[in-house]
Amino acid sequence: MNEFNGVADTMLIPMAARIYVSKRFPEYFYDKTALSLEEKIPQDALERIWKSSSEYTMLASVARYYNFDEMIKAFFARHGKCNIVNLGAGLETAAFRLQADDAIFYEIDLPEVIEQRKHILGAKENERLIGADLFTLEWAQHIDTAVPSLLIVSGVFQYFREEKIVRFLADVKKRFPKGELIFDATNEVGIKYANKYVQKTGNTSAQMYFYVNDCSAFAQKCGMTLTEQRTFYTAARKMLKRKLKLYTRIAMKVCDDGGRTVILHLQLN
Repeated sequence: MNEFNGVADTMLIPMAARIYVSKRFPEYFYDKTALSLEEKIPQDALERIWKSSSEYTMLASVARYYNFDEMIKAFFARHGKCNIVNLGAGLETAAFRLQADDAIFYEIDLPEVIEQRKHILGAKENERLIGADLFTLEWAQHIDTAVPSLLIVSGVFQYFREEKIVRFLADVKKRFPKGELIFDATNEVGIKYANKYVQKTGNTSAQMYFYVNDCSAFAQKCGMTLTEQRTFYTAARKMLKRKLKLYTRIAMKVCDDGGRTVILHLQLN
């Protein structure tokens, strides 16, 4: 039986993007694990995603991972032994991309997603797979919270209301005294474009709600410190330059200049 049978498009879109960019712009982002899985993914699913996507939307998905990887490496450098807690892991492959033997990667997602992940990716020696609803925080009991922990939420918060996210972060703050959090967010304009794109891929049920117009104000609302606010495309624009289509370059500049898509780095305590 094909390991990808029943895998939702919301899990396949980031994988398809990592394959696309790894093949076309390996000097910017290269995911050997994603490429090794290409032949196993139903080709009609990949073609549907690629056909309904542009160069810009593929890079938009991967820019998130490029920046997260850089921030994870900086966290390793500061702490050595640490936890990397990936909330809403899906088929993310950072544990395979990054050399971090002193870190333990905790991959958290719904039980059915974790079961699919086990079949498709297996688990590295320094990886722990936990099937749980991330909002219940039952997964936290499996983690040594006395160790510095970097919590990563990639492409997840957008699907929930702000009130639920703020309550969740208040609970996380209590559980992780040495914790930091990085997550991606769009502003109010960006969320409208993101919804249009996901619907274009054929997924009409994955409505997005959460957006951040003012990163400092959101951090203050959560009682946390904003340590970094990072735009998506700074590195991509510098490294790829004229290799990109004109529309892609313009869209990246508009997005960065307008703060349409950002990554927030919060100190929990």
